[in-house]
Amino acid sequence: MHSAREFSPAKLNLFLAVTGPRPDGFHDLISVASPLQWGDELTAEPAADFSLVCDQPGVPRDGTNLILKAAAAYRAATGWAGGAKFTLTKRIPIGAGLGGGSSNAVAALRLLNRLADGRLDAAGLGILAADLGSDCSLFLFPGPVLMYGRGELAVDLPAEGAVRLRGRRVLLFKPDFAIATAWSYGRMRAAPKYYFPATKAEAHLAAWLGDSAAPAEALLANAMEGPAFAKFPALPVLLDRLRRDFGLAPRMSGSGSACFALLPETGGPTVPALTAAIRAAWGESALVVETRLG
Repeated sequence: MHSAREFSPAKLNLFLAVTGPRPDGFHDLISVASPLQWGDELTAEPAADFSLVCDQPGVPRDGTNLILKAAAAYRAATGWAGGAKFTLTKRIPIGAGLGGGSSNAVAALRLLNRLADGRLDAAGLGILAADLGSDCSLFLFPGPVLMYGRGELAVDLPAEGAVRLRGRRVLLFKPDFAIATAWSYGRMRAAPKYYFPATKAEAHLAAWLGDSAAPAEALLANAMEGPAFAKFPALPVLLDRLRRDFGLAPRMSGSGSACFALLPETGGPTVPALTAAIRAAWGESALVVETRLG
């Protein structure tokens, strides 16, 4: 094989309950997340060793990048002696809560498994993904998932919920500032009022899954909005305006700073009108993307 290419999707946390700190320094969570039909592209071509090039200057190209961490983990797990030159076309912004780095890592694992003639089965890839990062496991699934633990435990969302999410039209938007995930979790640890109790989270999910008439919008919640909104008031101010003026149910994804709103298939506000409102609030540099859930 001369080269291979893999789509590396962004993700949205549609429901995110951070339930409390763990002894290992991480946090337990319960989440419903979905990949998007928009994201990065990663290619790999055989080489003597592993290397990375990227079209965005701010992306690290050394061993701190999850792509190269994934490559090292794959070599260690399989004994494969080959290498790869990775080329990343980067669209997912850093510090957005969209899982770009984790998605890139899983794309790298898939590419290497193709170059190495499938040395790992799905279970083997799952083990490596879970070890690489908390969000990585969800990118092994094509559609909505339930996430547990620190996020490394992912399973398909039950069909009665997935049918209401899969393929939904969504508007993704992000201001020109990032929010560090470590900062967000640190603020939650310092202010436990932001935690979302596990019993409350499980009850919310059960009620939504059990009510086939409940729309996707009834699922949406994010415990990490608390610390983010307290520090960055531009986020809640815009989301409140989109609720009031356009009748949407916008939310932040993950630890932010990216936000999203599910859109109706017909009727409702137009994307140009929403884009104008977002950029009036956040400036012309704000990222706005129309896409769909996986």
